[in-house]
Amino acid sequence: MPSLTRVVVAPDKFKGTLPADGVAGAIAAGLRRGHPEVEVLECPIADGGDGTVAAAVAAGFRHVPVVATGPTGKPVQSGYARQDDTAVVELAAVSGLSLLPEGVPAPLTANTLGVGELIRTALDDGCRRIVLGVGGSAGTDGGAGIAVALGARLYDARGDELAPGGAALLDLDRLDLSGLDPRLREVEFVVASDVDNPLLGERGAAAVYGPQKGSTPEDVALLESALARWSEFVRRELGVDLAGAPGAGAAGGAGYAALAVLGATFRPGIDVILELTAFEDRLPGANLVITGEGSLDEQTLHGKGPAGIAATASARGIRVVAIAGRNALSQESLTQHGFSAAYGLTDIEPDVARCMSHTAELLEELAARVADDWL
Repeated sequence: MPSLTRVVVAPDKFKGTLPADGVAGAIAAGLRRGHPEVEVLECPIADGGDGTVAAAVAAGFRHVPVVATGPTGKPVQSGYARQDDTAVVELAAVSGLSLLPEGVPAPLTANTLGVGELIRTALDDGCRRIVLGVGGSAGTDGGAGIAVALGARLYDARGDELAPGGAALLDLDRLDLSGLDPRLREVEFVVASDVDNPLLGERGAAAVYGPQKGSTPEDVALLESALARWSEFVRRELGVDLAGAPGAGAAGGAGYAALAVLGATFRPGIDVILELTAFEDRLPGANLVITGEGSLDEQTLHGKGPAGIAATASARGIRVVAIAGRNALSQESLTQHGFSAAYGLTDIEPDVARCMSHTAELLEELAARVADDWL
């Protein structure tokens, strides 16, 4: 007999504890525990940061492994996702904070060279549409590393090529873009991000996100000046001033290089992921959608994955329940943004440390409760 109940499970990662596909699997197991007849469609999501490639692969894209330059210059095992002529490149998977050797911050020298290498490999592979998920970067180099990997040359006053990293941009004296890969003009680039910060200023890459990468106040001031110098040279060479564009400050300014040098279009990350994963195709016949992330709070409502899921599903009259590590939103706020209810692991386990160490087990238990309440 066909299932009378269909649930779409579309969570983001629980950062630091469980990737999105692990979250989806645990929730699905909990739903089936007391309701084995339920049909569960797992659709792990991301918002442009960590897990973007994994979400694409879960939706049917093929993972293409690539060894590329990590954030501090050491090779790392990375890759991108491909389907037809579309490639999904995730900055965090090659130049991310999680790839810093022994976790030691390198705010002044970490770079995005590896991102450009992944893009170049995708071009070699015949891709003509490249989605660049930006988020979780280890450094603040304004995307200069991306440009260098694709043929740009940056020189100091002595005529020497600049060292990698954001701090070195303070010595930029000449920018040569004549060697940029000519194939870039034939490719559609999309920047997928959950933030819309500009490159410079009090909401810019250095000021807002630099401290998260280990920058001291002195580092922030230095990087702000370096990024301003970088953007001025790009403006002179290309005749475009995009330092203030939404998303230019994403991922340590990598969004800026994508917009200005690659000619990319900026889009909210969750919108791009919903398209790549064909999320709306999963909704017909669904009785319930379950989404979530590690912390459900005010930030969730401003471009994060669960908010995009709730808006899309609730607009079609489908109930949406969120499961999170912790829920800091009122029921009024949840209702206003398309959620029917929210559950937190802390509802059943007040010990936060145990929530972090037994995430999958607790998710399964909480999902069983959701099933009892909503199915």
